[in-house]
Amino acid sequence: MTNPAERLVDLLDLEQIEVNIFRGLSPQESLQRVFGGQVAGQALVAAGRTTDGDRPVHSLHAYFLRPGRPGVPIVYQVERVRDGRSFTTRRVTAVQQGRTIFNLTASFHTPEEGPFEHQLPPAREVPAPESLPTVAQEIREHLGELPEQWERFERRQPFDIRYVDRLRWTDQEVKDAEPRSAVWMRAVGPLGDDPLVHTCALTYASDMTLLDAVRLPVEPLWGARNFDMASLDHAMWFHRPFRADEWFLYDQESPIATGGRGLARGRIYDVRGRLLVSVVQEGLFRAL
Repeated sequence: MTNPAERLVDLLDLEQIEVNIFRGLSPQESLQRVFGGQVAGQALVAAGRTTDGDRPVHSLHAYFLRPGRPGVPIVYQVERVRDGRSFTTRRVTAVQQGRTIFNLTASFHTPEEGPFEHQLPPAREVPAPESLPTVAQEIREHLGELPEQWERFERRQPFDIRYVDRLRWTDQEVKDAEPRSAVWMRAVGPLGDDPLVHTCALTYASDMTLLDAVRLPVEPLWGARNFDMASLDHAMWFHRPFRADEWFLYDQESPIATGGRGLARGRIYDVRGRLLVSVVQEGLFRAL
């Protein structure tokens, strides 16, 4: 049986059915809709496959238009917007059963030396990932055993996720909580050496926990839920090379939630504190 990291690589390995058209699998799962990070990662693969491969992704901007149906293949249509001297631009439309469910614009940039360099340091010091329990360990500690749905989730989860702050289970624990969250993450196994695969795998992961920061002041992240949430749009800027199968810190905050929408920002660092990726996402929240 392949491990979840190998399944993620397979999921990102699209079938090319025309020069600018690709088809991606969508696993049949118990989710109500296809995971947004999967669609974003596959769309970025499709965009990257139409370039010559020597320009890394430097940014993407995406809109989630309709929920995708699990188990139904998704077709990715790529428009070659521009091939310049230093930058390449691609626009991708994801179609499922004749309906557009997702749009993405990606930009690729030839690596070059800049005249200066700086970055803000991480906002706080955090424990090393190896010193923190996994999500499954925290759930077992709280409940005494892992519920069946979480057993299935753990078996197919391609990323090891460890929350810097312990999970909150009650309304009392989230009372007066700040809209901030941080997790260590890495793929559960090797992802190979293709930089595009690592970029697309991290794009997949970037949609997993970012909206936690919006929910934290309102309800516990685990247990019964009072709100449904869905990603509306997603933007990423890739600053430095990285590997998604090595530990990275995803520091997340929500500056505002109003009008049924919540904005979340994320900064992704390596273990040395170097800023790798910046992320911004808005999500829709509705009472169940």
